[in-house]
Amino acid sequence: MAFDLEMIKAVYSRMGERIEKARKVLGRPLTFTEKVLYNHLFDKTPSEAYKRLESYVDFAPDRVAMQDATAQMALLQFMSAGIPKVAVPSTVHCDHLIQAKNGASIDLADANSINKEVYAFLASVSDKYGIGFWKPGAGIIHQVVLENYAFPGGMMIGTDSHTPNAGGLGMIAIGVGGADAVDVMAGMAWELKFPKLIGVKLTGKLSGWASAKDVILKVAGILTVEGGTNAILEYFGDGADALSCTGKGTICNMGAEIGATTSTFGYSETMSAYLKSTDRKDIAELADKYADNLRADADVYANPAKYFDQVIEINLSELEPHVNGPFTPDLAWPISKFAQAVRDNNYPQKLEVGLIGSCTNSSYEDMTRAAFVAEQAVSKHLKAKAEFTITPGSELVRFTAQRDGLLASFEKIGGVVLANACGPCIGQWARHTADPTRKNSIITSFNRNFAKRNDGNPATHAFVASPEIVTAFAIAGDLCFNPLTDTLTNEKGEQVKLDEPKGLELPPRGFAVEDAGYQAPAEDGSKVQVLVDEKSDRLQLLAPFTVWEKTDLTGLKLLIKAKGKCTTDHISMAGPWLKYRGHLDNISNNCLIGAINFFNDSANKIKNQLSGEYGEVPATARAYKKAGIGSIVVGDSNYGEGSSREHAAMEPRFLGVRAILVRSFARIHETNLKKQGMLAITFVNPADYDKIQENDSIDILGLTSFAEGKNLAIRLTHADGSKEEFEVRHTYNSAQIDWFKAGSALNKIASERK
Repeated sequence: MAFDLEMIKAVYSRMGERIEKARKVLGRPLTFTEKVLYNHLFDKTPSEAYKRLESYVDFAPDRVAMQDATAQMALLQFMSAGIPKVAVPSTVHCDHLIQAKNGASIDLADANSINKEVYAFLASVSDKYGIGFWKPGAGIIHQVVLENYAFPGGMMIGTDSHTPNAGGLGMIAIGVGGADAVDVMAGMAWELKFPKLIGVKLTGKLSGWASAKDVILKVAGILTVEGGTNAILEYFGDGADALSCTGKGTICNMGAEIGATTSTFGYSETMSAYLKSTDRKDIAELADKYADNLRADADVYANPAKYFDQVIEINLSELEPHVNGPFTPDLAWPISKFAQAVRDNNYPQKLEVGLIGSCTNSSYEDMTRAAFVAEQAVSKHLKAKAEFTITPGSELVRFTAQRDGLLASFEKIGGVVLANACGPCIGQWARHTADPTRKNSIITSFNRNFAKRNDGNPATHAFVASPEIVTAFAIAGDLCFNPLTDTLTNEKGEQVKLDEPKGLELPPRGFAVEDAGYQAPAEDGSKVQVLVDEKSDRLQLLAPFTVWEKTDLTGLKLLIKAKGKCTTDHISMAGPWLKYRGHLDNISNNCLIGAINFFNDSANKIKNQLSGEYGEVPATARAYKKAGIGSIVVGDSNYGEGSSREHAAMEPRFLGVRAILVRSFARIHETNLKKQGMLAITFVNPADYDKIQENDSIDILGLTSFAEGKNLAIRLTHADGSKEEFEVRHTYNSAQIDWFKAGSALNKIASERK
């Protein structure tokens, strides 16, 4: 039986009428993406044609999902809004706080002990406010959502950047910050700039070593980490329809790495099969009934250039397996060219660890294809030369994989099965190494490979590939090995070649699980008490940010001028810092410590203009704050790419930073900054970035007449007393300007309730 079936019926029952009205308003056929968006308008009835990349639109998502690291801050904010119960179905998933170290059972027991206080808080706050709670070990949020909550034609938001994974089941699923989640859980509209649309036509059919993972690895190489910004990717074509549902999920999941708002697929037979296999036959039957509304209109797929802003075509029959990296997920190498790239770029050729699983690639199909390769190592007398770890995506997948012997196949070659959690993918990995700074190579089936992300070592060269390619590399222990063409020397001295992997889309005996790990909320949460210890170093109730002073911001000190790539991992690291995600003061001690200072090419070493000394970023910001002086951060292009973590916006706000001035923003981070009452502004002339000097005091002018579409100005006062001015632009609309004036969007909500 499906969760929230009546809500899903309501979504489908209204869809036909709203789609027809949208067709009349736009005067043309609709993409599938447009059908879903226009069916989820907060004002309900489509009455105008929204302009892509211009119109801010209010939506009414069907549900909210939160992982435990981001849920803490999101729910602390929700508590302060004074609302008795969530307005839409919502869930919390405990997947981020489990460190991979010794194996599933030991690591899970350690996590339950170390994080007892946080888990108790999340369980009780969920119980009180009507939120479904998935316990530690239940699985990774995105896999659990796909198995239980995603449905074709739905719309959801989630406090994790890989929420788009649910696009594998035909949802518009978008990663957001916690403040956005609060809006929706409070029954308010959720705002999004209407995205541009990129169509990806898939023809042909995958075969051999090529997999769905290779589709998104190739797309990442085409569009880069910025190419999908403010866009929704809609995959279509015979090749798209034929992909497994979980394969579609893999593609949508990793769309976050190209900056996409989300990615999705129209309804197909493989989605129907997956719904039925995961005990949701009733939803499959509903989707079959409304199938015409769950795909684009016929002319869209026949003439895609008329309806999409950009069209990409990939022939799956010709698609090579890819390996992307290191240090960025869009550096795409076809397997036939990868060995030469390793040699040419002096990447460490010896592979030390292969890691499969994660929210991106931990489906039953993924496990069977990788296990097929592992079994060959046994039958062909090969031993894995690299360490090998396996992270199941959910207890449903883990239990079924164990029942069917897949986990035993991995263990035969020395594989270690980790807990059903994010683990090494997000830096929750106690890697066994004698030298944590040594240059080395690892390969994963995860989604991101930024420097230091997996193990904290900036010299770890992390590459991304499909689970079956990762398994083959782990067996070879050599990044110059090509499993499609090369042989390996086995224990008998023979040359043997790995066969092409074969997998099963769904378990022939069906999925099975003894305890999925779900806890339903209390029928009446009014008597449930949520306790936060005032002395806790893990949890801290929030105090409202201060309101705008109704003046221009003058005398701001330059905190840091960040050089080059500055992701949310640079701004607010994960790994060991995850334990402070519910304590704003403590976690602010990691603010921008990974950003590279333009003036000395060092991380976490900036000039304190008050003392003239160099020190850590958080300490310097606290010194300015204590002195009653605001500060400003200057950054480069695509600032804030990566995770949806709103801590990257809340920490500088808490430390007295008033504005972030950059060449360009990643979408989620810009929204998070706005929500927290920060100024998110960009150079009109990107070359003005070069004018910022280390000892500058900075004024932001024009705020007393702050208005939509009207530029602001920056005035620099250099150390020698000379001044420079230039224009900066913003993307604030009137509602967002109100957030800034109120001090934050949450302040605005609270004042309206009063």
